Amino acid sequence: MHPLSAQAQLPADQDDDYNLKDASPQLAKDLPPSSLTGSCDPYVEVKLGNYKGRTKHFERKTSPEWNQLFAFSKDRVQSSLLEVYVKDKEMAGRDDYLGRVVFDLNEVPTRVPPDSPLAPQWYRLEDRRGEGKVRGELMVAVWMGTQADEAFPNAWHSDAATVHGEGVFNIRSKVYVSPKLWYLRVNVIEAQDVAVDDRNRLPEVYVKAQIGNQVLRTKICPNRTPNPLWNEDLVFVTAEPFEEQLSITVEDQVHPSKEDVLGKISLPLSTFEKRLDHRPVRSQWFNLEKYGFGAMESDRRKEVKFSSRIHLRVCLEGGYHVLDESTMYISDQRPTAKQLWKQPVGILEVGILGAKGLLPMKMKDGRGCTDAYCVAKYGQKWVRTRTILETFNPKWNEQYTWEVYDPCTVITLGVFDNSHLGGNGGGSNATRDARIGKVRIRLSTLEAHRIYTHSYPLLVLHPHGLKKMGELQLAFRFTSLSLANMINIYGQPLLPKMHYLHPFTVNQLDNLRYQAMNMVARRLGRAEPPLRKEVVEYMLDVDSHMWSMRRSKANFFRIMSLVSGMISVSRWFGNVCNWKNPITSVLVHVLFLILIWYPELILPTLCFYMFLVGLWNYRFRPRHPPHMDTRLSWAEAVNPDELDEEFDTFPTCKPHDVVRMRYDRLRSVAGRIQTVVGDIATQGERFESLLGWRDPRATSLFILFCLCTAVVLYATPFRVVALVGGLYCLRHPKFRSKLPSVPSNFFKRLPARCDSLL
Repeated sequence: MHPLSAQAQLPADQDDDYNLKDASPQLAKDLPPSSLTGSCDPYVEVKLGNYKGRTKHFERKTSPEWNQLFAFSKDRVQSSLLEVYVKDKEMAGRDDYLGRVVFDLNEVPTRVPPDSPLAPQWYRLEDRRGEGKVRGELMVAVWMGTQADEAFPNAWHSDAATVHGEGVFNIRSKVYVSPKLWYLRVNVIEAQDVAVDDRNRLPEVYVKAQIGNQVLRTKICPNRTPNPLWNEDLVFVTAEPFEEQLSITVEDQVHPSKEDVLGKISLPLSTFEKRLDHRPVRSQWFNLEKYGFGAMESDRRKEVKFSSRIHLRVCLEGGYHVLDESTMYISDQRPTAKQLWKQPVGILEVGILGAKGLLPMKMKDGRGCTDAYCVAKYGQKWVRTRTILETFNPKWNEQYTWEVYDPCTVITLGVFDNSHLGGNGGGSNATRDARIGKVRIRLSTLEAHRIYTHSYPLLVLHPHGLKKMGELQLAFRFTSLSLANMINIYGQPLLPKMHYLHPFTVNQLDNLRYQAMNMVARRLGRAEPPLRKEVVEYMLDVDSHMWSMRRSKANFFRIMSLVSGMISVSRWFGNVCNWKNPITSVLVHVLFLILIWYPELILPTLCFYMFLVGLWNYRFRPRHPPHMDTRLSWAEAVNPDELDEEFDTFPTCKPHDVVRMRYDRLRSVAGRIQTVVGDIATQGERFESLLGWRDPRATSLFILFCLCTAVVLYATPFRVVALVGGLYCLRHPKFRSKLPSVPSNFFKRLPARCDSLL
């Protein structure tokens, strides 16, 4: 598939954004040695207008092999000739000219994937003036191509002509894969023969478990006994490959500020069983090693002896989806175990075309500049475009594809300024890639097989206020593979079954999500080139749970917006009762008398009315996927004091300890309230989206359901419907499932306006 063009063609228009790709040079032979040194240190310089690229040089080699590629942007072509020079590198002075090959761009052939690459050819070198041939031959392949060419990502390109050394690796486009995350469940059952140093007191024993920087502990056993019993679950986040061990420590709370280690053991994670469902795994007894130091020994040697044992049930949970992002903006809901994955229901193609009107992010040579790149995250796949240097209107024209397993998910795209370009790019103090802006698109708001092209504003909230950093130009196409599977998805639970059969607490989920985000950031930060921590945290909304007066206001007014609809209905009813409009009042009275006389018409009339409203609202459906709404986010009306509080560190940096404790506690509680208020608003907005066509498939399903229900209810006596409905609601627990019902699943998948919150 070719990259999406600026006209949003899929595949791209073949005349759009061509790049001259020079697979030159591949190798050379029979180069003449230098008359001074008697040897040849050859390299090749490729020149097109004012842009030059050069290969590495070989020492003392007359038949070198380079196999390097160069790409020149069509927009920057300033000459009709491509010149390929072969030179001999000198230690001092000017490099010797060995020969050249010249190509007329009008004669260069065009290659369109999936055509095979053009075969390189041997060319005799000519002298500087082109008047005759000289000794030596060069093998070169030259063609016109697009960025969809498989050779392009690894080629030197003219957009980064000023970057050399280590910075070259940080400007290329790359695809990253998130580490495979697991939940590790440690069920601490009991311990036996726990011995303490002080025989005159009974131990207050608890168990501490640690994996890397994750530390959890059980409660202190209420019964002071040498055989304590806990039966508590401790849950950790781990990632493959498993690099750390599970450390179990049994400790005695001697004093509120002092603990004694009674025993310890370390266990490799790879030895634990991986379970796919809720069936219990086998428990095991482990001998604890007690470490102590002899008080009278001069060399303080370590003494190891078995003193007690502990009973554990440990397993790696494959039936859960490890949450590393907010459930409001989740991009993947598949369980960890690949055996539980279902077939994809669609394909998402995203064209990252370019950006317009970016602001200068740093100073270089006394002027502002921006070296922009874009990152897209969906599911386990992260993509990063190449960096376009020193332009406020970069054009990437790169296309990426994802498999979609659930349309009720969100793709996130962020634009950043590259501050890691080596000595030739960025300031010397630039250590973090600066945020330029972010866009979120919910796939369920996209119609199948339709190409969307739109420019989305890049908005960033700074401590001094809201700023528009530019616009991001995107193209989307969501292709449905099976309409039946797509419809079936709307009746399935949002998360895997284990989340409902054995759910985690809210506190557990918050802590596990934070650990998962840190783990993803660490692993991607170790890639080559790294996807840096500040980029990953921004894409995953690491600080979305923090208290913000602005976000709390936004959620409050989202609720008020919903309540205003009910207030409007009550005002309309009051006007009917007060005969403000006599015609309306007479019609309402007639309808009321009909429904009282024929009560079986109430429900079908209501369903048919919603069906008609849904059809009427189809004319007003959104033409483009929604983006950040500054008015909805209350980012325009926020005052400086609230911004100062929002960008304050956590814990706060206030000087007084008491103020810090109270302030942090207030922010923590307020953050919970903010989340609850947001959840309430989300539920109400999902009701609105039933007939709002924000999710075309969901609205289509609902209005068809209303139509069918209206027909059935017209043909069925009302008393029968009421009897069946009442019996169903009062059914015995044996006939109930622990999984959410189909209507509940359908409702939870409906889009809300939280996608548009900044």
